Amino acid sequence: MVRYMSGVGFLLLLALGAPGCAVDSPEPEGDLPTFRADPDWPRPFAENWVLGAVTGIAVDARDHVWVTHSPSGGGGAAFGAAQDPPISTCCVPAPDVIEFDPDGNVVQAWVMDGDGYEWPSIPHGIFVDHTDHVWIGSRPNHQLLKFNRDGDLVLTIGELGVSGGSNDPDRLGTPADMWVSPETNEVFVADGYGNRRIIVFDGDTGAYLRHWGAYGEVPDDDYEYGPRGADEPPARQFGTAHGIVGSRDGLLYLADRRNNRVQVFQQDGTFVAERLVAPETLSSGSAHDVALSADADQRFLYLMDGVNHRIWILQRHDLEVVGHFGQGGYQLGQFIRPHNMDSDSRGNIYSSEAETQRVQRFLVQGAGAP
Repeated sequence: MVRYMSGVGFLLLLALGAPGCAVDSPEPEGDLPTFRADPDWPRPFAENWVLGAVTGIAVDARDHVWVTHSPSGGGGAAFGAAQDPPISTCCVPAPDVIEFDPDGNVVQAWVMDGDGYEWPSIPHGIFVDHTDHVWIGSRPNHQLLKFNRDGDLVLTIGELGVSGGSNDPDRLGTPADMWVSPETNEVFVADGYGNRRIIVFDGDTGAYLRHWGAYGEVPDDDYEYGPRGADEPPARQFGTAHGIVGSRDGLLYLADRRNNRVQVFQQDGTFVAERLVAPETLSSGSAHDVALSADADQRFLYLMDGVNHRIWILQRHDLEVVGHFGQGGYQLGQFIRPHNMDSDSRGNIYSSEAETQRVQRFLVQGAGAP
């Protein structure tokens, strides 16, 4: 693993904008948060780097933002300087994991050499826990990798390249995302591209603790999944368990992507509630990732929609959809296939995009801030 340290950062936004300009969301009705895109975050790269498909973004306790991406998502022209022979003076793939400070400067970056493990072609999901350990999903390798802050591997969960199905306690099935409880140090995994479950491990040892499927029931890999009509009941199994986050009051929120819904659980797997959002959405669905507002009660749940290219705003107490922001497009504040998001201690939202290969920051206004 090669580690870069820098006092400067880089610009991942592909849109043009004058310093200080912003793109505002529509005015809300009532006491709701609004967001404006920040054209000055992150800062420009000093190095000759560009991103591939951004498949993970997380905010740590310092309000530092961590990004992981897949250089395979970038085209030959984007990585012209890395071709053999080079076809241009720019550019080369950015390191696999990058840490930004709150101002958008690069703090450090890791080039993962797989010393003692296999770095995935598609890292998927990233989370920094209360002990400053960095968790990254190895989607094609069926593993979960835990690193210290310097990029040294300290724990691997799952067997390389082997999946045992949704009721296997030891193996994962193309995991998508993870969240670690600061109270119990349990890691909750949205094991959702191949399997249909949430699975829980001890964060220190990686020991299996429990798992469950939709509605807290036993997951069933033989369940016949398909698009559901408006008059049909919701699917009894997860479609794609894709994004996961826990709240301060002990609830767990799961973005069930292809089923266009959020399901809520207690941390023991007891089902609490669900909400369908844009249920007519086809393709990979409307529920890609979830994040929470920064106010004391975490009044709002944010749901990233990678097909309709927006972020939905839900009241957390009843999951009622009360607003949204963003729209499809390549300009500042717009999205094309947004994939992951997280929020910082001030209530700002950070988004990643797999297709447009960028990250953005949205500054919160009004409700939802601490």
